[in-house]
Amino acid sequence: MTNDTSLPWRRAAVTGGAGFLGSHLCERLLDSGVGVDCADNLLSGSRGNVAHLEARPGFRFLECDLSDPRSTQVLDGPYDLVLHFACPASPVDYLSHPLETLDVGSAGTRHALEVAGRDGARFLLASTSEVYGDPLVHPQREDYWGNVNPVGPRSVYDESKRFAEALVTAHAGTLGTNAGIVRLFNSYGPRMRAHDGRAVPTFICQALAGEPLTVAGDGSQTRSLCYVDDTVDGVLTVAATRSLRPVNIGGTDEVTVADIARQIVELTGSHSELTFVERPVDDPERRRPDTTLARELLGWQPHVPWAEGIKRTIAYFAARDDQREAEPAVRV
Repeated sequence: MTNDTSLPWRRAAVTGGAGFLGSHLCERLLDSGVGVDCADNLLSGSRGNVAHLEARPGFRFLECDLSDPRSTQVLDGPYDLVLHFACPASPVDYLSHPLETLDVGSAGTRHALEVAGRDGARFLLASTSEVYGDPLVHPQREDYWGNVNPVGPRSVYDESKRFAEALVTAHAGTLGTNAGIVRLFNSYGPRMRAHDGRAVPTFICQALAGEPLTVAGDGSQTRSLCYVDDTVDGVLTVAATRSLRPVNIGGTDEVTVADIARQIVELTGSHSELTFVERPVDDPERRRPDTTLARELLGWQPHVPWAEGIKRTIAYFAARDDQREAEPAVRV
């Protein structure tokens, strides 16, 4: 769906639209001629992420909390697409705001579903690879139920997404809502926050500042990264179907966290060294999506090579003033 200028919707609501992924979705939809209402309470999003969109025809910024029942009135529509991306998605945010994270995954999801049901819109939930926990199956298929600690430090995020998936499924089965689920694996790219605790922005900012790159554990844990443009393509591809079943969207090149750090040092031309810090509790050992469903049934696969995507991301942070003094990485 890259560069598609004929998306099948007239107006979309993007909750969490001022966040990293949400802002890219707002931009892609506008570029394709779709009007956008960007809803965000700015708990973890930034209005600066969509400042360049605010003067464009068809764009509205709506400051509202999806956990509040009155949000359904603020999102007055009518819409034919509702993308529910509202959630503190970074470790720094959901560990600092555990109750808000649970609220937006439960009440917030229900209110977004009510808006979609009211308008007869297609609804898509942004879920996460975290529903698989520290997986015992590799790579992770959509029919794997996961290995999640329901009372661990990251459970507020994991369980909010698992509950949201159950709520979407129940809403579709009971009320006939045209609803789907995307399980997003590690995405990266411009507009990530420098200090949100995720490895890619942390490593880049540390490398640019000439500081040691703080790698959790021994760095042997693996991740599969997907550049934001490819993630957006995947989301909109799933949105354009009537699929209810969860669909994995993510990169397929599995690399260790230590290798991610080393490549960033090389691509920034930094002389920084790696330093190893304590690994967080419940940090998954391996993570890679099985994207057979997205590839074979929907025709989606990532296209942006790691080296190209990370160069674009480095350029973004190099141009910013807030990239220095990054906090140590706590998650990937």
